[in-house]
Amino acid sequence: MSGHTENEILIDAPLDLVWDVTNDIDNWPQLFTEYASVEVLERDGDRTVFRLTMYPDENGKVWSWVSEREADRAALSVRAKRVETGPFQYMNIRWTYTETPEGVRMHWTQDFAMKPDAPVDDEWMTDNINRNSRVQMGLIRDRIEQQARSGRETAPVSRG
Repeated sequence: MSGHTENEILIDAPLDLVWDVTNDIDNWPQLFTEYASVEVLERDGDRTVFRLTMYPDENGKVWSWVSEREADRAALSVRAKRVETGPFQYMNIRWTYTETPEGVRMHWTQDFAMKPDAPVDDEWMTDNINRNSRVQMGLIRDRIEQQARSGRETAPVSRG
């Protein structure tokens, strides 16, 4: 068995702003409420290898893993995968962006499988990812739309 999720949201903001903000990995802890920190380990053109660390869960466990992400601005898509898979056999993610008259449709697809000894199964993780993706996408939409309304067309860039 394996898990598959698809979630999307419409963001009323310019495409460049949506792309820049959502692909500024260094600032993900300010964009997503679940990430405590990000550490960029390697950059090579549009490919980034980085460690994400979450805030402690309800049991006090801190989850952390390394992912590799490759952005393709011309195709308006990003492909990512976990390099350190943790409880997953694999985790592949694809983000796509579509410009519409109403704004930018951001779509996330996640394909994964949990390891047999993982603390949860594929069905549980599918429900968890769907629930959490909707929350995070709503927050991202709100933050980007607020930025667009304030007239800031680009995200702050920090490479420090």
